[in-house]
Amino acid sequence: MEAEFAHEFIRAKGTFAYPPIIAAGASNNVLHYVQNDQVCRKGDLLLLDVAAGLGNYMSDLTRTIPVSGRFTRRQKQVYNAVLRVFRQMLKQMVPGRTTKDLRWECEQLIAEECVGLGLLKPAQLKKQTPDKPAAKPYFMHGVAHPIGLDVHDVTYNHYQIAPGWVLTCEPAIYIPQEGFGVRLENTIVVTADGQVDLMAGIPFLADEIEGLMHRR
Repeated sequence: MEAEFAHEFIRAKGTFAYPPIIAAGASNNVLHYVQNDQVCRKGDLLLLDVAAGLGNYMSDLTRTIPVSGRFTRRQKQVYNAVLRVFRQMLKQMVPGRTTKDLRWECEQLIAEECVGLGLLKPAQLKKQTPDKPAAKPYFMHGVAHPIGLDVHDVTYNHYQIAPGWVLTCEPAIYIPQEGFGVRLENTIVVTADGQVDLMAGIPFLADEIEGLMHRR
């Protein structure tokens, strides 16, 4: 899989924007997995955190797809939970917010989805604080970072987002005890009038991904 991406990027005069993460099965619970040498097996989810750099500017993209071409019922439950959080967080990426604000909001949304997935109990949500979010066992990183000349552009998490900022939106739910995780990520431009999803044309819905894989 990594070789296929390298072929396409080089052919278009691009490069990898960062070391690619191509992780199947339980390995997709490892945040910065770069071994990329395991066999993809039927029943696995394959996490593809791979994007191109071109003309000194970088992009960032993550998709989680079923190796067999079909999600299991449980995999699709988790996938759709992450997708719901992505859609809600995208709307929150507006001028005046900070990436610290976005992280706390995302942690709360993930925690609510984890209750629905049977991973957390409602009582655990009542006890959470910004320093001890209930979702941390299943979501342990930020939901947005600036991107441009570098995949992680230099900033501070208390800086207010302004029109023209380019950010990632990358919620996830990792379930090591079930042997898989799901992360979804697009690169977003923040404007005074809303958001522009630079990757809106790349298949994103679970049914859309299954349909594409079964046409091949």
